[in-house]
Amino acid sequence: MTMSPADSAIHENQAVAAGFRNPGTGFLISLGFAAILLMASLLSVGILTMPLQATAIDPDNSTTIVSVASLLAGITALIASPIMGRLSDRTVSRLGRRRPYLIAGAALILLGALLVLNAAATPMLAAGWAIMGLGQISAFTALGASIPDQFAAERRGPASALFGAAGVAGAVIGLWIGSLFSPNLTLMIMVPAVLAALALVAFAVVLRDERLAREDRPPFELREAFGTFWVSPRRHPGFALAFASRFAVFCAIAAVNAYMAIYLILGLHISPVEIASKMFVANLLSGGIAFVIANIAGRVSDKVGRRKPFVVASAVIFTVGLGLIVVADSFTGFLVALVVMGIGQGVYLAVDFALITQVLPSQDDAAKDLGIMNLAASLPNILVPAVAPMLLAIGATAEMPQNFTPFFIAAAVAGAVGAALIVPIKGVR
Repeated sequence: MTMSPADSAIHENQAVAAGFRNPGTGFLISLGFAAILLMASLLSVGILTMPLQATAIDPDNSTTIVSVASLLAGITALIASPIMGRLSDRTVSRLGRRRPYLIAGAALILLGALLVLNAAATPMLAAGWAIMGLGQISAFTALGASIPDQFAAERRGPASALFGAAGVAGAVIGLWIGSLFSPNLTLMIMVPAVLAALALVAFAVVLRDERLAREDRPPFELREAFGTFWVSPRRHPGFALAFASRFAVFCAIAAVNAYMAIYLILGLHISPVEIASKMFVANLLSGGIAFVIANIAGRVSDKVGRRKPFVVASAVIFTVGLGLIVVADSFTGFLVALVVMGIGQGVYLAVDFALITQVLPSQDDAAKDLGIMNLAASLPNILVPAVAPMLLAIGATAEMPQNFTPFFIAAAVAGAVGAALIVPIKGVR
């Protein structure tokens, strides 16, 4: 149901009274550039340049080196995300609550990139990648929290769309920047990192960040430390359901992202020589569609005043796309499936974050609780590879040592479960 001009004016007045600035296009552009270039710097290293550097360190053990670095970065993310959010919510600084973490994120991204570039052994490469991950967490904490800080609930669609789709757009842009400077590893690593740092600093300048008065900061008690990693499902069932839904959907997304290359080689019998170009086409197509759809869906969601139908529909569409992958027998069929998945993922990434901001237990702990919610997106990247070998072994034969059909069916079921978990959430339309 659309709002009349009178209703819109009432909502606008209520938002102003509640302290929301509802900033305009300049803020959205700056937020989008910061989020996308941040993810471009991270994903270009994770997907492209870190494996190249690992190969240069030890060609025979490059996969082990990447695994060690990824494990350290994953553990860092699990611990740091809620802690960084808790610190941001309680920061008393002349720069505000969020701005210091944008600047720290920019510095850590540059430092980590330099360590990755100059790594001559596994420990230094792993440390560099973990520091880059810490920089991403610091900056993303501030970027994400700025949305509920600045926008009233019914005005968060466009900003949430840009923030939610930053990963898919960043992957495409990061790989494109890397390809421009290949094989110069210095430029491949440092150009995306420098661009990300500049974008974060620019957003820090644009952001009108509220300062937290020292007397308004609640006293810290030891029992609150345990709450950094926990939100009670009994007291906040909407948050718990949103977390479980996001976890299920991102399990489905992780299944595709982690095993796309292997599926193309073993499932569709594409030559390894062609994988790089095929992967770029696939990511460009799905990522481009997801980014466009996300920005449309975010605005439409605001206009109709609803979130849940979009999230449910997106998860269903994504699940259909996974089903199409199961029956695909050519690269063209695979691309058709990715188009469908891109539409579903775009709608989901646009509206999911806006819905999450409406089920946060407390506005005062927004960054901390968003840090916990981010675990629902990062945990699948660790758990899916651990479970995948068991699923891929179901029905495997000597001719087909890895059977992808049950694997993608399981991913489709996860997507459907994610859609179903949204329905019982109360307080959000």
